Amino acid sequence: MIPLTKKYLPKTSKEIIGQDTAINNLKEFINNFKKKQKKKAILIYGPSGSGKTCSVYTLANELNLEILEVNASDTRNKEGIESNIGAASVQMSLFSKGKIILIDEIDGLSGTRDRGGINALCSVIEKTGFPLVLTATNPWDTKFSTLRKKCILIEFHTLNYLSVFHILKNICDKEKIKYDEETLKALARKSGGDARAAINDLETLSRENKKIEKSSLDELGEREQLETILQALMKIFKTTDVNIAISALDNVDEDLDKAILWIDENLPKEYEKPKDLASAYEMLSRADVFKGRIRRWQHWRFLVYINALITAGIAVSKDEKYHKFVKYSPTSRILKIYIANMRHQKRKAIAHKIGMHTHSSSKRVIGSTLPYLKIIFKKNKDIGNKIAEELDLDKEEVEWLKK
Repeated sequence: MIPLTKKYLPKTSKEIIGQDTAINNLKEFINNFKKKQKKKAILIYGPSGSGKTCSVYTLANELNLEILEVNASDTRNKEGIESNIGAASVQMSLFSKGKIILIDEIDGLSGTRDRGGINALCSVIEKTGFPLVLTATNPWDTKFSTLRKKCILIEFHTLNYLSVFHILKNICDKEKIKYDEETLKALARKSGGDARAAINDLETLSRENKKIEKSSLDELGEREQLETILQALMKIFKTTDVNIAISALDNVDEDLDKAILWIDENLPKEYEKPKDLASAYEMLSRADVFKGRIRRWQHWRFLVYINALITAGIAVSKDEKYHKFVKYSPTSRILKIYIANMRHQKRKAIAHKIGMHTHSSSKRVIGSTLPYLKIIFKKNKDIGNKIAEELDLDKEEVEWLKK
């Protein structure tokens, strides 16, 4: 029995839903390859099941080109790339046809651990006589910094659930699988934009009785795909599509406060136009206001609005997405807060010692006594030493008062 994913693999590029711009750009690159383009490779990237690999195959078929596929995970080091890909990139096809060399899933390359694999791939790109097409899920990894410069980048967007629904509906109609539209749409939503996974789920659920029911859908459970905060930032910053951005943090193992700090830290690096940056920070500040009110009034159901503001709100704050590469970094604010807290801990410790001798609260000492003591310690060393001895202050506390 042929799996549905293979049986309904798109035969032409027109059958691939939701990726028209990406496919047109890919086709243009292949057609114009012999016109001495500056870049001889193209890197198509996007989530699993968005149509990256099958798009290359359908275009090869339409353009009557042979296709040589190599999985980067299987050809990892310098020797493997030079022998397998390097040779193919300069040799004519066996049948004297043009060809495309597809290097799939370059995420599998592990940088320095693969003994020059990425550098060897860069060398192959410079010498190739045929178009090279690379696929990746996350091309922004630092290990691909050199490789990115040698490639044209094309993004395959996450499919929205309606696109996945139409794919499933078409298969159900042809396979005579009974369904109601709401259940099928729910199945499409569960896939998270992964068409291949949705088709596999459809086959699993309909295998016994050729029917999709809500009860069987509940048994399937959620497909949780844990993502990193870096992937979430890409979804927010590199799109203007609300549907893509709003789910960016759904599968990220990071609490909301830290996610906001990550966004705050990297937002000015991504958004260059003052108008875009101001609009994005307006969304972030509104989210912060909501957060304060939620904690004050304990109305936790309103957290959904915070998520919408810091994902979709920030994504649509720009007129168009920025294509530059940005190396996202963790927030430095947590470290600054820690340093400030340590400094304040010193102040509190000194205030507590003074309060014990003057029968005052630490708060009153910080507001009234401490400022005068700091002046004394700076201006009069002898009196300062006597006070330090009386209050039993250590060297670090005395130095703090002198600053």
